[in-house]
Amino acid sequence: MKNFLIILFFLFPITSYAVANPANGITVMIFGDSLSTGYGLPAEVGWVNLLKQRMQALSPHYQVINVSISGETTLGGRHRIEQALKTHQPDIVIIELGGNDGLRGASIQSIHDNLEAIIQVCQRNNVTPLLAGMQLPPNYGTAYTQKFRNIYPQLAERYQLKLVPFLLDGFGDKREFFQADGIHPDVAAQKLITENVWEVLYPMLESNYSTVQKSIQLEPAFDN
Repeated sequence: MKNFLIILFFLFPITSYAVANPANGITVMIFGDSLSTGYGLPAEVGWVNLLKQRMQALSPHYQVINVSISGETTLGGRHRIEQALKTHQPDIVIIELGGNDGLRGASIQSIHDNLEAIIQVCQRNNVTPLLAGMQLPPNYGTAYTQKFRNIYPQLAERYQLKLVPFLLDGFGDKREFFQADGIHPDVAAQKLITENVWEVLYPMLESNYSTVQKSIQLEPAFDN
């Protein structure tokens, strides 16, 4: 009987459950630009750090990795997403890109295609993307700003993604929530961004954890 169990162990190794084990936790990777690096602010007050604190208050096994780069574009993200996934092996990736492209007047098609490529790489690697929507100031023209805004829900619908409709929702049009440059959110705004992300991310964390628990309950048990 013991020899039989040894054979079963090698045919169905316990390590096959390693990724789906609550003890290993869930890793969320933030893949964005200066809005996610906490530009101009102490690191501890940025929304990414606030998100990490909230996640780890639920479980010490929840992890947040921030690979955001100030000034990053969708093209830059497209070039480095594969390596970032291999290096950090996240379960969920929050894609917060496009703002710099829009502010520079990049073509709508290029922004769309780059974000789409990032999403596709994530899905090919069995990583769940969460898309953070962005909007532009009205002075960029009605036609351009509307097309830019539509990129995010269109991609979310096509690839069945969870979407934060607008990362800066609730304060994006209020000057008092921004630093002197008028572009980067201030300390007070970081809490609002955290809430916007948490509203969408929390159900995803719960869903992942529930799925893991069910898979473990189905795991065969063998007697010694």
